[in-house]
Amino acid sequence: MMTKVIAHRGASKYAPENTLPAFKLAEDMGAEGIETDIQLTKDNVPVLIHDENVKRTTNGTGLVKDYTFHQLKQLDAGSWYSQTYSGVSILSLEEFLQWAVYKPLYLNIELKNNKIEYKNIESIVFEMLQHFQLVNRSTISTFNPNSIKRMKKFRSEVEIAFLTSRRYKNVVQLTKEIGGNALHVKYRLLQQRLVEKCHQENMAIRVYTINKAPRMINCIKQGCDGIITDVPNIAKQVRKLASN
Repeated sequence: MMTKVIAHRGASKYAPENTLPAFKLAEDMGAEGIETDIQLTKDNVPVLIHDENVKRTTNGTGLVKDYTFHQLKQLDAGSWYSQTYSGVSILSLEEFLQWAVYKPLYLNIELKNNKIEYKNIESIVFEMLQHFQLVNRSTISTFNPNSIKRMKKFRSEVEIAFLTSRRYKNVVQLTKEIGGNALHVKYRLLQQRLVEKCHQENMAIRVYTINKAPRMINCIKQGCDGIITDVPNIAKQVRKLASN
């Protein structure tokens, strides 16, 4: 099994996170997957942005949920990173999937619903993946256990990952009980026995956010299914060296 290189919010070290330039760059760098974040607008359009507030990554202020999609599209989501990306706009999930559908990329769609419980976000995202026939190469992930429970009904069709940075006595069993069938963990939680336990349960385990070569090597050597990284170009080089 090869450890997949998954670009965290695209190649976010080199381009503004969660934007088309970051995704295109990740693809050019040879990433096998893209990780991105979903919030819902005032008019229930799923959009790609990490924070609940638009302030950090756009020239606007306020909560995503208080904007319509049309209003969000007027914001500049690139200049904060570099003037090179001036005028880059926030993408809808639909726009992202239209770009991704003909590319051989694994998709990790993270629902950002651990602070704001967006109504029906799970079914909205799942149905859009269905529409583009992408459920078989996508994972829907979230830190919110209640959201995982709501997605239990989808897990025979799409992989559902529990995201966590917390230590649990038996996180694999917990993931199964709440309805998940994959586990995404912060690097400090990574242990060989956790990887083995996941694989015994036929459960993928992926690790975030891995930007240093020694950590990448550790994840690869331990047999993780994926590493989520801001620097997919470096991860690809490290994986090649680690496999020699």
